[in-house]
Amino acid sequence: MQVTNLKSIADVDVAGKRVLVRADLNVPVADGKVSDATRLERILDGLKDLSQRGARVVVISHFGRPKGAPNPEMSLAPVAAKLGELLGKPVTFVPACIGDEAESAVAALQPGAIAVLENLRFHAGEEKNDDAFVAALARSGDLYVNDAFSAAHRAHASTEGLARVLPAYAGPLMIEEINALRAVLENPQRPVAALVGGAKVSSKIPILKHLIGKVDKLIIGGGMANTFLMSHGVDVGRSLAEPDLLETAREIMAAAKAHNCAVVLPEDVVIAREFKSGVANAVVPILAVPSDAMILDVGPRSIEHNCAVLKECRTLLWNGPMGAFEISPFGEGTFGLAREAARLTREGKLVTVAGGGDTVAALNAAGATPDFTYVSTAGGAFLEWLEGRELPGVAALVRAQA
Repeated sequence: MQVTNLKSIADVDVAGKRVLVRADLNVPVADGKVSDATRLERILDGLKDLSQRGARVVVISHFGRPKGAPNPEMSLAPVAAKLGELLGKPVTFVPACIGDEAESAVAALQPGAIAVLENLRFHAGEEKNDDAFVAALARSGDLYVNDAFSAAHRAHASTEGLARVLPAYAGPLMIEEINALRAVLENPQRPVAALVGGAKVSSKIPILKHLIGKVDKLIIGGGMANTFLMSHGVDVGRSLAEPDLLETAREIMAAAKAHNCAVVLPEDVVIAREFKSGVANAVVPILAVPSDAMILDVGPRSIEHNCAVLKECRTLLWNGPMGAFEISPFGEGTFGLAREAARLTREGKLVTVAGGGDTVAALNAAGATPDFTYVSTAGGAFLEWLEGRELPGVAALVRAQA
């Protein structure tokens, strides 16, 4: 997919135009209040820019999974209110996204004004990418901007369909996300390390197979490391593992060797008999895991070795934690490596790009996020890009500009 020449909305005359901006407003809401505004904060600059250039800004988004029907608990009203608070200016909430009510509200907008339309998924046509729904949305816009990389892996009306019927452009966050991923996967500073963690190998097989041809070091952590250890004949006790994927793990190891990609597995681990906070635990060599114990984190020797690997590298791609970081004291492997990566980034020795929900939560818990070169807010789209897959929302922009 050729993305080098994506047209940015930055160079387009938007004064007085109705600009439909596909953003990702799918943020956590508790008791009617936004509890984590990170995704909203990421789109502020783009919205402010359009507003300052005189556009009539119409923000559209999904929120939750209402299954194609209105659901008051999944209204974007509280999100629109928070967005206005962050922007420091009024944001009009429109309790419809298509039809006379939506079109009239958009028509009444003055240049520079911003409106948020109601949840797109209140209509089945959004997820079905229905032509009639696409046409109904398009009646509220003169231009279309996709600034939701995190939703670009879906071929929905608002992510793929609108790019077929309106002049289509990439927003600044979309371009930022793509450029960050291209920087680590297409023309990186070498050596390149990828840290891939998480619970299961089965969810990361395509990523691992794609990355071994692109990186020099592959650090495998989390529960998925246990499956790789088992494939070497290591007894992992009662640890989370996938015995039916041992041959797959061996194939990945063999392919990595053929690509001169060094695979880094734990040398020592933190074990416990129960999975709960504050439980009695111990550090043991990887070949000394008791049969009644669970591996819940990597040990200090592994942390030291992984940090040494990072010092040898110039670029790091991170997806997934090294252990059960949510429960103390099993976050030290993740946190220790995150802080070292952050330090190396601060000193200009390492380019660090990270993404995925658990990854972002872990980096935030470690206090490392501000120092990383780029931390993606995308989940599924980030993972599918790592798999080398074409994202419908990005592909639609490429086709629109061909």
